Amino acid sequence: MNSVLEIELSDAGAHRLGRRVALAGMVGSGLLAVLNIATGILIGSTSVTAAGFEFAGDVIASAAVMLGMIYAARPADANHPYGHGRSEILAGLLVGMILTGAGVAICLRSLDRVGIHHDPPTILGIWALLITIVVKGLLTYTKFHFGRQIGSAGLIADAWNDAVDILAALAALTALGLTLSDPERFLAADHFGGAAVGLLVIFTGFRVMWNPALELMDTMPAEPVLRAIREAALSVPGALGVEKCFARKTGLRYHVDLHLEVAPHLSVYDSHEIAGQVRSRIRERVPAVADVLIHVEPAPLSTDPIAGG
Repeated sequence: MNSVLEIELSDAGAHRLGRRVALAGMVGSGLLAVLNIATGILIGSTSVTAAGFEFAGDVIASAAVMLGMIYAARPADANHPYGHGRSEILAGLLVGMILTGAGVAICLRSLDRVGIHHDPPTILGIWALLITIVVKGLLTYTKFHFGRQIGSAGLIADAWNDAVDILAALAALTALGLTLSDPERFLAADHFGGAAVGLLVIFTGFRVMWNPALELMDTMPAEPVLRAIREAALSVPGALGVEKCFARKTGLRYHVDLHLEVAPHLSVYDSHEIAGQVRSRIRERVPAVADVLIHVEPAPLSTDPIAGG
């Protein structure tokens, strides 16, 4: 199972992979948008058309993710000493905002057509939705797989977007099926199906914004990550303890602030040497860590092998 502890790609390689996956998502969603919008208008189906416009929003969302990754790959500079990685997190937040707005628009448009008399749609919409479910299933799996592999909040947000598209297509398929089964009784079901698509999109928008918002607030990583950092630090000879360990995500990886305890009698030079080894050991054993800032402190006398006897 992939996790942030298992990232082995370089930042540049991870960003290239993420951009390729995002581009594939744009192409797939674009084709599905054209298919469903054209089919929905041709057969007069509100739910199929609503799904198509939702997929058109996916193209914008995937473009935001890809642009975020392109900017995030820029190296650190004087004004951005931690790099530009948070632009990738902002892209994930933007995806959620786009989804929420698109969901509201789809709901309003669909409900506005309830009560309007028109000819019932045809079975052609069923095929468009079935193709959508298959393609979106493949995109969802791909984006979740590679998003988790490289630790990309934007790509994972885009994967959730595709996952809800499957539910949206199923909702549209159910509504369209009801309308086709009995057009006289269930003609409005197609419109309510479009509104259901909008509600699912709104829910996903809020869900997608949650994790990027936590990362922008410098939420600490999961306990396994912190434990791996501490264990790597204490594996270095002379590292007697870790008093504090803080980490915040700046893009695909973490920056760590660590208070390292060493023997009180050591010189500044020797303490600095141990700290340098700890920094290298953490980056070697925990690839999810981009860099470590270490503050050296004297260990309590009870842990000093010389002072403690």
